[in-house]
Amino acid sequence: MADIETRLSRLEMEIKNPRFMENRGVGNEVRYYVFDYPAEQELIIRAWVRDIVRKNKNNYTTSSIVVFDLYEMIISFLKEKGFMEKCYEFEKNRGLTFLAKTIGDAMRFSTDDSIIIRRIQNDTPDNAIVFLTGVGKCFPILRSHKVLNNLHQVMDKVPVIMFYPGKYDGQELVLFLEVKDDNYYRAFKLID
Repeated sequence: MADIETRLSRLEMEIKNPRFMENRGVGNEVRYYVFDYPAEQELIIRAWVRDIVRKNKNNYTTSSIVVFDLYEMIISFLKEKGFMEKCYEFEKNRGLTFLAKTIGDAMRFSTDDSIIIRRIQNDTPDNAIVFLTGVGKCFPILRSHKVLNNLHQVMDKVPVIMFYPGKYDGQELVLFLEVKDDNYYRAFKLID
Protein backbone atom coordinates (compact mmCIF):
# COMPACT_ATOMS: atom_id res chain seq x y z
CA MET A 1 0.00 0.00 0.00
CA ALA A 2 1.33 3.43 -0.92
CA ASP A 3 1.94 6.07 1.74
CA ILE A 4 -1.09 8.08 2.88
CA GLU A 5 -0.14 11.31 1.07
CA THR A 6 0.19 9.44 -2.24
CA ARG A 7 -3.11 7.66 -1.75
CA LEU A 8 -4.93 10.89 -0.84
CA SER A 9 -3.46 12.62 -3.89
CA ARG A 10 -4.71 9.75 -6.07
CA LEU A 11 -8.12 9.97 -4.39
CA GLU A 12 -8.32 13.69 -5.13
CA MET A 13 -7.52 13.05 -8.81
CA GLU A 14 -10.09 10.26 -8.92
CA ILE A 15 -12.98 12.34 -7.56
CA LYS A 16 -12.10 15.20 -9.92
CA ASN A 17 -12.37 12.87 -12.91
CA PRO A 18 -15.76 13.47 -14.65
CA ARG A 19 -16.20 9.68 -15.01
CA PHE A 20 -16.33 9.38 -11.22
CA MET A 21 -19.66 11.19 -11.17
CA GLU A 22 -21.16 8.76 -13.66
CA ASN A 23 -21.42 6.50 -10.62
CA ARG A 24 -21.91 3.21 -12.41
CA GLY A 25 -19.78 0.11 -12.27
CA VAL A 26 -19.29 -2.86 -14.56
CA GLY A 27 -22.73 -4.32 -13.81
CA ASN A 28 -24.30 -0.85 -13.73
CA GLU A 29 -24.27 -1.01 -9.93
CA VAL A 30 -24.10 2.13 -7.81
CA ARG A 31 -20.60 2.95 -6.70
CA TYR A 32 -19.98 2.81 -2.99
CA TYR A 33 -16.35 3.00 -1.94
CA VAL A 34 -14.24 2.41 1.14
CA PHE A 35 -11.03 4.38 1.60
CA ASP A 36 -9.18 2.48 4.30
CA TYR A 37 -6.22 3.76 6.27
CA PRO A 38 -4.33 2.96 9.47
CA ALA A 39 -6.20 4.33 12.49
CA GLU A 40 -3.13 6.25 13.64
CA GLN A 41 -3.51 8.41 10.49
CA GLU A 42 -6.98 9.62 11.49
CA LEU A 43 -5.87 13.23 12.03
CA ILE A 44 -4.26 13.32 8.56
CA ILE A 45 -7.55 12.10 7.06
CA ARG A 46 -9.62 14.67 8.95
CA ALA A 47 -7.34 17.50 7.78
CA TRP A 48 -7.43 16.23 4.18
CA VAL A 49 -11.25 16.04 4.20
CA ARG A 50 -11.51 19.63 5.50
CA ASP A 51 -9.00 20.76 2.86
CA ILE A 52 -10.65 19.00 -0.08
CA VAL A 53 -14.07 20.39 0.88
CA ARG A 54 -12.60 23.91 1.04
CA LYS A 55 -10.84 23.44 -2.32
CA ASN A 56 -14.05 22.12 -3.85
CA LYS A 57 -16.06 25.15 -2.69
CA ASN A 58 -13.45 27.57 -4.03
CA ASN A 59 -13.18 25.88 -7.43
CA TYR A 60 -16.87 26.19 -8.29
CA THR A 61 -17.01 22.67 -9.69
CA THR A 62 -20.27 21.19 -10.85
CA SER A 63 -20.32 18.61 -8.06
CA SER A 64 -20.25 19.31 -4.35
CA ILE A 65 -18.75 17.25 -1.56
CA VAL A 66 -21.07 16.60 1.37
CA VAL A 67 -19.48 15.27 4.57
CA PHE A 68 -21.42 13.31 7.14
CA ASP A 69 -19.53 12.57 10.36
CA LEU A 70 -21.47 9.60 11.75
CA TYR A 71 -20.27 10.21 15.31
CA GLU A 72 -21.28 13.89 15.22
CA MET A 73 -24.69 12.87 13.86
CA ILE A 74 -25.21 10.54 16.83
CA ILE A 75 -24.07 13.14 19.37
CA SER A 76 -26.24 15.81 17.75
CA PHE A 77 -29.31 13.55 17.97
CA LEU A 78 -28.62 12.67 21.62
CA LYS A 79 -28.14 16.33 22.59
CA GLU A 80 -31.23 17.43 20.66
CA LYS A 81 -33.35 14.85 22.49
CA GLY A 82 -31.75 15.62 25.86
CA PHE A 83 -30.39 12.06 26.20
CA MET A 84 -26.70 12.74 26.95
CA GLU A 85 -26.95 12.47 30.75
CA LYS A 86 -29.06 9.33 30.43
CA CYS A 87 -26.38 7.84 28.16
CA TYR A 88 -23.70 8.48 30.78
CA GLU A 89 -25.87 6.72 33.37
CA PHE A 90 -26.60 3.78 31.06
CA GLU A 91 -22.94 3.22 30.28
CA LYS A 92 -21.92 3.49 33.93
CA ASN A 93 -24.71 1.30 35.32
CA ARG A 94 -25.55 -1.09 32.47
CA GLY A 95 -22.45 -1.14 30.24
CA LEU A 96 -21.49 -0.17 26.71
CA THR A 97 -23.40 -3.03 25.06
CA PHE A 98 -26.67 -1.87 26.62
CA LEU A 99 -25.90 1.75 25.72
CA ALA A 100 -25.11 0.84 22.10
CA LYS A 101 -28.38 -1.10 21.76
CA THR A 102 -30.39 1.72 23.36
CA ILE A 103 -28.92 4.36 21.04
CA GLY A 104 -29.34 2.04 18.06
CA ASP A 105 -33.00 1.51 18.90
CA ALA A 106 -33.64 5.24 19.45
CA MET A 107 -32.03 6.15 16.13
CA ARG A 108 -33.46 3.08 14.34
CA PHE A 109 -30.07 1.93 13.02
CA SER A 110 -31.47 -1.41 11.84
CA THR A 111 -34.58 -0.13 10.09
CA ASP A 112 -35.33 1.33 6.69
CA ASP A 113 -36.29 4.54 8.50
CA SER A 114 -32.93 5.11 10.20
CA ILE A 115 -32.46 8.70 11.36
CA ILE A 116 -28.91 8.75 10.01
CA ILE A 117 -29.89 7.34 6.62
CA ARG A 118 -32.81 9.75 6.29
CA ARG A 119 -30.57 12.72 7.11
CA ILE A 120 -27.92 11.67 4.60
CA GLN A 121 -30.58 11.13 1.97
CA ASN A 122 -32.36 14.44 2.67
CA ASP A 123 -29.19 16.54 2.96
CA THR A 124 -27.45 15.25 -0.16
CA PRO A 125 -28.05 17.39 -3.24
CA ASP A 126 -28.05 15.97 -6.74
CA ASN A 127 -24.64 15.90 -8.36
CA ALA A 128 -22.78 15.49 -5.05
CA ILE A 129 -20.14 13.18 -3.66
CA VAL A 130 -20.88 11.87 -0.16
CA PHE A 131 -18.03 11.44 2.34
CA LEU A 132 -18.84 9.32 5.40
CA THR A 133 -16.43 10.00 8.26
CA GLY A 134 -16.36 9.37 12.01
CA VAL A 135 -16.59 5.58 11.62
CA GLY A 136 -13.96 4.83 14.24
CA LYS A 137 -15.31 7.42 16.68
CA CYS A 138 -18.76 5.84 16.80
CA PHE A 139 -17.66 2.19 17.04
CA PRO A 140 -19.20 0.03 18.57
CA ILE A 141 -22.37 2.10 18.86
CA LEU A 142 -22.87 2.21 15.11
CA ARG A 143 -21.43 -0.43 12.81
CA SER A 144 -20.43 0.79 9.37
CA HIS A 145 -22.09 -2.15 7.59
CA LYS A 146 -25.49 -0.96 8.83
CA VAL A 147 -24.93 2.45 7.28
CA LEU A 148 -23.66 1.09 3.96
CA ASN A 149 -26.34 -1.57 3.64
CA ASN A 150 -29.23 0.74 4.55
CA LEU A 151 -27.91 3.65 2.49
CA HIS A 152 -27.43 1.39 -0.51
CA GLN A 153 -31.18 0.68 -0.44
CA VAL A 154 -32.22 4.33 -0.80
CA MET A 155 -29.39 6.26 -2.51
CA ASP A 156 -28.29 5.37 -5.98
CA LYS A 157 -27.59 8.66 -7.73
CA VAL A 158 -24.36 9.84 -6.10
CA PRO A 159 -21.05 8.17 -5.25
CA VAL A 160 -20.43 7.47 -1.57
CA ILE A 161 -16.97 7.18 0.00
CA MET A 162 -16.62 5.81 3.52
CA PHE A 163 -13.36 6.75 5.22
CA TYR A 164 -12.50 3.67 7.26
CA PRO A 165 -9.81 3.54 9.99
CA GLY A 166 -8.75 -0.05 9.50
CA LYS A 167 -8.30 -2.53 6.67
CA TYR A 168 -10.73 -3.32 3.88
CA ASP A 169 -9.89 -6.13 1.49
CA GLY A 170 -12.97 -5.81 -0.69
CA GLN A 171 -14.91 -8.38 1.34
CA GLU A 172 -14.56 -7.57 5.02
CA LEU A 173 -13.57 -4.68 7.24
CA VAL A 174 -11.10 -5.03 10.07
CA LEU A 175 -11.44 -2.07 12.41
CA PHE A 176 -8.26 -0.84 14.07
CA LEU A 177 -6.65 -4.08 12.87
CA GLU A 178 -8.21 -5.91 15.83
CA VAL A 179 -11.96 -6.31 15.39
CA LYS A 180 -12.90 -8.44 12.40
CA ASP A 181 -16.26 -7.60 10.87
CA ASP A 182 -17.69 -10.57 8.96
CA ASN A 183 -20.44 -8.60 7.27
CA TYR A 184 -20.57 -8.35 3.49
CA TYR A 185 -20.19 -4.89 2.00
CA ARG A 186 -21.45 -3.65 -1.34
CA ALA A 187 -18.51 -1.33 -1.62
CA PHE A 188 -15.35 -1.16 -3.68
CA LYS A 189 -11.93 -0.56 -2.26
CA LEU A 190 -10.82 2.88 -3.40
CA ILE A 191 -7.11 3.59 -3.94
CA ASP A 192 -4.63 0.95 -2.77
